[in-house]
Amino acid sequence: MMALLGSTSSWLGSAFVAALGAQLVVRLWLAGRQIDAVRAHRDDVPEMFRGQISPEDQRRAADYTVARARLGRIAAVYEALLALALTLGGGLAAVDGWVARTGLPAPWSDLALVAAVFLLLQAAGLPFALWRTFGVEARFGFNRVTPRLFAADLAKELALAALLGIPLLLATLTLMQRAGRWWWAVAWLIWLGVTFALTWAAPRYVAPLFNRFSPLADDALEKRVAGLLERCGFALDGGVFVMDGSRRSAHGNAYFTGIGRHKRIVLFDTLLARVEPEEIEAVLAHELGHFRLKHIRHHLLLSAAGMGAGLALLAGLAGQPGFYASLGVPRASNGAALVLFALLVPAFGYFVKPLRAWWLRRHEFEADDFAAAHADPAKLSAALVKLYRDNATALAPDPIHSAFYDSHPPAPVRIARLNALAAAHGR
Repeated sequence: MMALLGSTSSWLGSAFVAALGAQLVVRLWLAGRQIDAVRAHRDDVPEMFRGQISPEDQRRAADYTVARARLGRIAAVYEALLALALTLGGGLAAVDGWVARTGLPAPWSDLALVAAVFLLLQAAGLPFALWRTFGVEARFGFNRVTPRLFAADLAKELALAALLGIPLLLATLTLMQRAGRWWWAVAWLIWLGVTFALTWAAPRYVAPLFNRFSPLADDALEKRVAGLLERCGFALDGGVFVMDGSRRSAHGNAYFTGIGRHKRIVLFDTLLARVEPEEIEAVLAHELGHFRLKHIRHHLLLSAAGMGAGLALLAGLAGQPGFYASLGVPRASNGAALVLFALLVPAFGYFVKPLRAWWLRRHEFEADDFAAAHADPAKLSAALVKLYRDNATALAPDPIHSAFYDSHPPAPVRIARLNALAAAHGR
């Protein structure tokens, strides 16, 4: 493997540029297809949604989707140019030179380099976050974040990144420096431990830093949920909670989170305000399906495998001088290796997105089947239509764009399938 990496690192820069260019072309092409498809159906509500989605809702959803796609096109160009500027444009080399002049010893100098680039990338992405929140989301009535809350959230995110990321990075950099060729295996075990610990702790200790979670207070709905859990043979140690999603957005949703004793179902308050109790029951049955069918475990295992493979590949590349030189960094260092690898992965990994999206859509269908067996699929269909309407979801997306990106099936496909399940169950 080392010999193969050594022979390929000399042309890695050219491959990186080619991957960035191909990614940019595909992103722009897909965005254009999505815009054209949504515009073509802007004034035409699909037949299965007529009477539930008004023409005004259809036009709003189309305009919202187009606005997001346009922002995505600009972001695609910006991100490609930024990646080139940091690598072959000499940006990372300049930051590395500045860190070298501080005289810090390794691994502290490597940590400083990674932290500096991280902050630079955060600053570079800030205009788009502001545009998305106070431009697109506000224009269509979704945003409820104040500038003060936005700043507070950003400060908390940076503090958490420092609290959790610095020790993990320092441990990884120290292993890279001192643990020999198998450093990546030890680092992988550490990363796995941190990942599972965060998955366990996040619902109870991290998420409350950003939102308030209250136990479900509706007695009738709570009894309905208890009956559903009993039918599914499911013990929910963490409970069912309502999140103050309306504090930041008008979007509604529900999700299952946590492992072990911290498993919990979370309902957005915006969802409870729009959906009937029987529909909530069906939505919860879908979320329980993800857990009972081990989708969450599968996601964690796949993530763990990908993490291990990535660290092993990084270990091979980091020992090749051509790896650095081909990407515009004259001085080899562990910090530069981490940053370069972090820039390479999105460029080459972009083309795996369709496979991952297909896998996630398959899980959505399986969770729908589970919901149909334990609740009323017609009620799940009704709840989803309300969510499509209130979240301004495009009802006629471009099929290629959807296949490439979407983790959930297109609205017409999913609703038609649920209607067929409802008919099969006599509902």
